[in-house]
Amino acid sequence: MLPEFRWSNARALWPRVEELGFDHAWTYDHLAWRSLRDATWFGAVPFLAAAAVVTERIRLGTLVASPNFRHPVPFARELVTLDDLSGGRITLGVGAGADGWDAVMLGQDPSSSAERAERFGEFVELLDRLLREPEISYEGRFYSAREARTYPGCVQRPRVPFAVAATGRRGMRLAATHGQIWVTTGDLAAGDVLLGAEEGARVVREQMTRLDEACAAVGRDPASIDRLVLSGPRLDPGLSSLDAFDNTVGRYAEAGVTDFVVHWPRDDEPYAGDRATFERIVTEFASRRAP
Repeated sequence: MLPEFRWSNARALWPRVEELGFDHAWTYDHLAWRSLRDATWFGAVPFLAAAAVVTERIRLGTLVASPNFRHPVPFARELVTLDDLSGGRITLGVGAGADGWDAVMLGQDPSSSAERAERFGEFVELLDRLLREPEISYEGRFYSAREARTYPGCVQRPRVPFAVAATGRRGMRLAATHGQIWVTTGDLAAGDVLLGAEEGARVVREQMTRLDEACAAVGRDPASIDRLVLSGPRLDPGLSSLDAFDNTVGRYAEAGVTDFVVHWPRDDEPYAGDRATFERIVTEFASRRAP
């Protein structure tokens, strides 16, 4: 669900997502995003905080937060607060960040892909320590922390789970080292070409082979990390009909994907769709898959 709904609307939408039977609900974390730069757009953390107090079961998280405009020390404090508000239902989705408004809006120069990868490594490492340890100091190339405090710590122990978006070698290693979930949106090099279920599952399967190799390199059982696909930007969600959705989810499940994420339908592109049709498809899909 993009963070574009005023509270007068979002107050009812978050519980409705939970009622529809979804296991988790996410929002984007940007200062401004693509074609919606001049449209209504709210902050991810307060948006999730509001969701936390009107839901009871569903997990909530960022998909994804990045180092483009965030520093781990204040962000860790916000995550501890979200975890408390939700009663331990927060998952932190993180990614390296890309070119775009977030990358330059604070007056910084754009980073190279190599710099973004190195910065991402520090970002995840420092967040991991801040959320595990109540008092730390840290000195890196991109981030520092001096006697930082994160009392009382997370409700979830040893910290909130990380969902790490990664397709490259260094990112895969980060996911294997720190992630409870690995995240993909498909092949970044392919641009915004929307792949159907068969081709999309093939691309994701190849990526997961590299993830398995990264897990082996750090001595981790590959089966211990979940695999999440965010459909929409590059991978067709299959929401044209119930049969199409059932086939799409089935293809990814056969490839080894554990979690499949779709976008809440919007009135306009991107992710335009009819809400009544969307709700009917996901409700009937849940009934079809029920034991």
